[in-house]
Amino acid sequence: MDVSAFDFDLPERLIAQTPLSDRTASRLMTLNSRTGEIQHKHFSDLIDMLAPGDLLVMNDTKVLPARLYGVKADTGAKAELLLLKPLGDDRWETLAKPGKRLKEGAVIVFGDDPLSPLLRATVEAETEGGGRIVAFQYEGVFLELLERLGHMPLPPYIKEQLEDKDRYQTVYAANPGSAAAPTAGLHFTEEYLQRIRASGVRTATVTLHVGLGTFRPVSADKVEEHVMHAEYYDVPGETARAVRETKKRGGRVVAVGTTSARTLETAAQQILSGTDEDVSGWTDIFIYPGYTFLAVDALITNFHLPKSTLLMMISALAGRERVLEAYREAVDREYRFFSFGDAMFIY
Repeated sequence: MDVSAFDFDLPERLIAQTPLSDRTASRLMTLNSRTGEIQHKHFSDLIDMLAPGDLLVMNDTKVLPARLYGVKADTGAKAELLLLKPLGDDRWETLAKPGKRLKEGAVIVFGDDPLSPLLRATVEAETEGGGRIVAFQYEGVFLELLERLGHMPLPPYIKEQLEDKDRYQTVYAANPGSAAAPTAGLHFTEEYLQRIRASGVRTATVTLHVGLGTFRPVSADKVEEHVMHAEYYDVPGETARAVRETKKRGGRVVAVGTTSARTLETAAQQILSGTDEDVSGWTDIFIYPGYTFLAVDALITNFHLPKSTLLMMISALAGRERVLEAYREAVDREYRFFSFGDAMFIY
């Protein structure tokens, strides 16, 4: 299938640059995947779309303040690292700027005093994609230093840092490791989740640490030729049991965001076979039309960019033509797109 089949006209003004002050104030489009019926609501109406016995599955990953600004130890020239993946022993895969000046052996220092830095990074190697493998040296706790020195790795179309770092975290974020937020979850408040639970809807969590592959466009001409970047995931045993129990009782498994959906579908066979153990590993699952969902029955998601793998995933759930028709209506009605945008419920 041609990637161009997932193209549509998206005015730049509809790509949300800032979050709404009230998390639940976003608009909500609903799409019936069987009939194609579209309705326009507010996110606070989602509770009326859920039923007692449904299971809401959320990705509890926490975004690391993974963008570090420092200087080269030898010249004082500005340098930047974006942490992508931990490799063990304080070594990380990173994106580096300016890459041409950060050769093997280069040292970058971070902190107010370059002569007595809080954190040092030594470039060990260059990756195939132009990134850098770096080894960090420091005293203390690495994650505490990141909280002190790092900045949120906001999507590239957002030009300013957030005054409130927590606005790019879900309220249920618990496990640090992501380079980007699972943004469908940004619409929830703890109070709203309590109301949903009180209505008879169960909740459960999975973890998928989101990498920067979520921002990378599809460069292949054919959908089938695109290669996904691997991301670490974990499905707790209690979540696997909750999924099985929900399906046995006739409830729906509702994934909050495409990352939760990818995680559940990666582990679906083990979940449905009856495992009570945690299921974890690295996933590069690529879901596009023709895929049959095994675990996920419904999906809460934001609006995605043209030709993106995320748009392809939701097209697998609801059908490409229905999704694109819904997206054209979203553009006409000026829904806000992408990370800080409005929401969609596909059921």
